[in-house]
Amino acid sequence: MKFSIQREEILKPLQIISGVVERKQTMPILSNILLELNGGEVTMTATDLEVELVTRFKLEDSQQNGRTTVPARKFSDICKTLPESASLEFQLDGERAKIKSGRSRFTLSTLPADDYPAIKSSDKVAEASLTEKELKRVIQKTQFSMALQDVRYYINGLLLEVTRDRLCAVATDGHRMSMCEIGADVAVDDKLQFIVPRKAIQELSRLLKETDDNVRLKFSTNHLRVELGDIQFTTKLIDGKFPDYERVIPQHIPNRLQARTEDLKQAMVRTSILSNEKYRGIRIVLTPGNLQAIAHNPEMEEAEESVNVQYNGDNLEIGFNVSYIVDALTAIETEDVELCFGDANSSCLILPQGASDYKYVIMPMRL
Repeated sequence: MKFSIQREEILKPLQIISGVVERKQTMPILSNILLELNGGEVTMTATDLEVELVTRFKLEDSQQNGRTTVPARKFSDICKTLPESASLEFQLDGERAKIKSGRSRFTLSTLPADDYPAIKSSDKVAEASLTEKELKRVIQKTQFSMALQDVRYYINGLLLEVTRDRLCAVATDGHRMSMCEIGADVAVDDKLQFIVPRKAIQELSRLLKETDDNVRLKFSTNHLRVELGDIQFTTKLIDGKFPDYERVIPQHIPNRLQARTEDLKQAMVRTSILSNEKYRGIRIVLTPGNLQAIAHNPEMEEAEESVNVQYNGDNLEIGFNVSYIVDALTAIETEDVELCFGDANSSCLILPQGASDYKYVIMPMRL
């Protein structure tokens, strides 16, 4: 195996796949990337057994075919620290990989390519197509509500639900819920649900850009494959039943409040400074035309903010985790926001004014 390439041509795809490689691995070969050269095309693969990333790029000159695995971090660091526009030569010599560039020489240990694990997905059951920026938006509007290491393993990820011409993403940690839906080219007759693990969603969010390039999602019973140009992303799915999110959305919401999104967010951020660091609870007092946010902490400190709002509902006093409210308001890009309340024991529904494709639900807390 032998090829020559410009530093920049190999560095970008190398950095893309290196994010999957964990520093501490139970299997030494998982610290490596699989490098394959066949017919002038280089394929690089990285996996942690849960997520697999594959990138491909062409070589201008025909080279010597072959395959091996090399340490991901070391190979990436070598390429990263070479001078800009440098040319490098990669050659496999027995169980060693030799890299030459100018007056620099490196020798890396390798492991057999045949031992490298591959994620094998089952037969496809659904497929969806949308633009890169649309998929990125769906993820960004919801991913912050995913649970982190919850014993209810099925909420430690993002639900992707597909129906005909529609893709819906839902995340919850049991105390709040985010939901975003978008039109997509989906050809299925029944509603299908797939739970994508937290790490896979974070990695996918990192890969996606604000472009109109087409992204293809291929769902099987236990895997999701995302095809994005020269990048192929595969992840295992979480096997479990996601909670019925539609039951969580409040239906009886007589008390509605409208406010400037940024004004409300900044008031919540300031109030949160003196909230209890562990529970992050604040008390919201609603009266006609006014929202008052109050926080206390064990050091007997207190914060109080008043915000002018459009509100003509009942007088209400209700507790919330302020971080949940700030997260939702941060994700809202519209100028105005609507908060919908039932009573002091009911969840709050947060809706962006002028956008109907996403919404947030936050459960109250006792203070």
